[in-house]
Amino acid sequence: MTPSTTAPAVPRPAPPTSLLTGNAADALREKFPPRPVPDLWPTTSAGPQEVLDRLARPPLRPASQSALAARLRGARRLLEWLQEFPGNSWQSRWRASPGPADPQTWCDEVIRWTDARGLRPVREPELKAGMLALICADVIRMHPAWLTVRRSRHFMLSMSAGRDPDGFARLEAAVPPDQWTSRSGGTARVVICAVLATKGGTIQDCTVGDLMEIRSAASKHWNHATMLAYAWLRAAGQFPPDAPASLSRLETFTGQVSIGDLVNRYQLRCRPVRDVIVGYLTERQPSMDYNSLQGLSRVLASNFWADLERHHPGINSLALAPEVADAWKTRLATRTVRHRQPNGMATEASVPRKDAPTLMMSVRAFYLDLAQWALEEPARWGQHAVRCPFPPVSSKKRQKRQKSWSHQRTRERLPHLPALVRAADQHLKDARARLGAVEATPAGAEFTVLGETYRKARTSNWAADPHRTTTAYLQPCGRRIDLKATENRAFWAWATIEVLRHTGIRIEEMLELSHHSILQYRLPTTGEVVPLLQITPSKTDEERVLLVTPELADVLSAIVCRIRGAGGIVPLVVSYDAAERVWNPPMPLLFQWQVNGEDHVLSVNTIRKALNEVIEAAQLADAAGELLDYQPHDFRRMFITDAIMNGLPPHIAQVIAGHDDINTTMHYNAVYPSSAITAHQAFIARRRSLRPGEEYRVPTSQEWEAFLGHFERRKLSLGTCGRSFGSECVHEHACVRCSMLRVDPNERPRLEEIRENLVARIAEAEREGWLGEVDGLNVSLAAAEDKLIQLDAVQARTSTVVHLGLPAFHQIAARSTEADASSPG
Repeated sequence: MTPSTTAPAVPRPAPPTSLLTGNAADALREKFPPRPVPDLWPTTSAGPQEVLDRLARPPLRPASQSALAARLRGARRLLEWLQEFPGNSWQSRWRASPGPADPQTWCDEVIRWTDARGLRPVREPELKAGMLALICADVIRMHPAWLTVRRSRHFMLSMSAGRDPDGFARLEAAVPPDQWTSRSGGTARVVICAVLATKGGTIQDCTVGDLMEIRSAASKHWNHATMLAYAWLRAAGQFPPDAPASLSRLETFTGQVSIGDLVNRYQLRCRPVRDVIVGYLTERQPSMDYNSLQGLSRVLASNFWADLERHHPGINSLALAPEVADAWKTRLATRTVRHRQPNGMATEASVPRKDAPTLMMSVRAFYLDLAQWALEEPARWGQHAVRCPFPPVSSKKRQKRQKSWSHQRTRERLPHLPALVRAADQHLKDARARLGAVEATPAGAEFTVLGETYRKARTSNWAADPHRTTTAYLQPCGRRIDLKATENRAFWAWATIEVLRHTGIRIEEMLELSHHSILQYRLPTTGEVVPLLQITPSKTDEERVLLVTPELADVLSAIVCRIRGAGGIVPLVVSYDAAERVWNPPMPLLFQWQVNGEDHVLSVNTIRKALNEVIEAAQLADAAGELLDYQPHDFRRMFITDAIMNGLPPHIAQVIAGHDDINTTMHYNAVYPSSAITAHQAFIARRRSLRPGEEYRVPTSQEWEAFLGHFERRKLSLGTCGRSFGSECVHEHACVRCSMLRVDPNERPRLEEIRENLVARIAEAEREGWLGEVDGLNVSLAAAEDKLIQLDAVQARTSTVVHLGLPAFHQIAARSTEADASSPG
């Protein structure tokens, strides 16, 4: 290939990047479509009188006679109104009416039509009651968004009693009572009723697509309730085995997409280069996890080639001209960040890009791999093999800087670890005390705990028992706090600190611990049963087993007791593999909790938030007084450092940590090598043995006082005396004449005053004829003048730049050229 020569770099606006968000949800919608709503079914094709007769019979008949009369009057008027619109069924007539388009004012349309026909007036509550009856009788099926706006407060009870009472009874028997009676459970039942009202049928007819459609149409109102309803129906065996384990975060978790889609989202203009990048990523895919593959696609397609196309329009070859490659390297070294100002304006600034060497190495590896593959498959890769325009990148300085930074973090945080452990334990005890106090307080009442006053909220998630709420308002500021959620975070912060500091595992490995990870092993020699903790493969893709200490066993026992269900079984929860972008099958994970009645695995952000609350309560500071922050990976470094400091061999620490290379383990070890420390101590011992022993005796109190007093007596009005310890003043304290005087620059005015006084005294002595006095004063004046000259010299040295005479390159080149010219031919 010939090097790319393009027009001068004129950057064009960056094309919009296509987001991958929601691809998993789109794939599920395609796989599990919702049930269509037809125009005809038996109940919507019935005549008016037949519909009214059904409304008056059980199970659609309400218990109250007045309620029945209101429903019949409203339903009769609605049927009369719908007959004015075209259609062969009540559903088609409803679609032709203005009701579906305007759920807020459809009653006004019916009332105006009634007044225009001169019919008996019908009140708005009667029309709403009639509409509810027609929905429960499956005469009209509504859109989910319509139900979220104009849903009757009797909707859930009427639908569950009139449409499928047996199905709701079976579902209630399968759901825990606390969930069923809670406010979240009530909203989940509303969601199931909404599915029946929009799609028809019974609970047994609900599909995955129906729930997903409800979630999309009414996500603002029923998001969490839809996920809970889905979990109920899935646990009851309603859905097929390949149905998603949860509807949680389907819109944000993308799932895996093809390599072509990963590259196409950056809208590259040069098709040949785009195909090369896709082919290269396809070859690399088997040896990488999906998250790394997506990151490499972003580096090659966005950071590299899309940037070149933006600044060099028309570029079409990987053979870059030197000036093009240099310009890209310059742009790669910085990135643009946006800062929000207090006045709301946003400003942009360029900051150094920390991962620039890593990105450069990825692009260089791209060129070198193509060159190597061209030797193996010239027909496929030969036309793309070009000279790599980027030199090798050295990462030694960055690695040393990273190692120094991590060691400094470990040295600062390891001494404070016991205090953090105590703070986490106390934070959990305080949270439990607050939770116990709010649970024992009636709704709306005030209570005091740990010196703080709260007022318990009057509303509750349990509609039948408002006193069960754990929400309170801190007095007098009125800040709303869910003390149950606070206790939850305090427990999981304590559990996280204990598990990480006793095992040294990674945060992703901790979140993948399950009830199956706790094993038992019987020693063949003694028959002793030893508890073990199995760590699933993560970063190194190697499984390992750790010994469970008594302290770790207590923590694991507390976790299992907390998450175990009523039957003593750890619930099965699904987790999302962020590296492979796939959902894992349900497992009895240890780090799980309930959110709105549904079991969820704890996220990394939740763990970090809980840790930050403990750190804020602990108020730990470093030597500079700055508050310390602890990241989950800090506990891994501290575990390895503490283990090696206490005598664990490094190769054993490598196995426990799960490192492939022992150098990685030693990189985590933030202490000096023991051999260097031992050798230094031996050197000091040998040096002391060669010196007289009396030099190392303990000084007496009089000697120590004399030593300290020497330094006190060195302080003078003009500065400091520089004589050594044990020596006397040779000038009989005539300090101005002494060469050992170190004048303080701040005392220059005092020295000038002494000089002026000496000049005046010399003039007086000459006038009075004291010639012997004149000689002594002249010696002092000369010494004062010399001290002033010394101060001027010091100031001149510190305020001026001295050229050291180091030759520049052009001087060297000129000198060598002259030498060559002067040398004999």
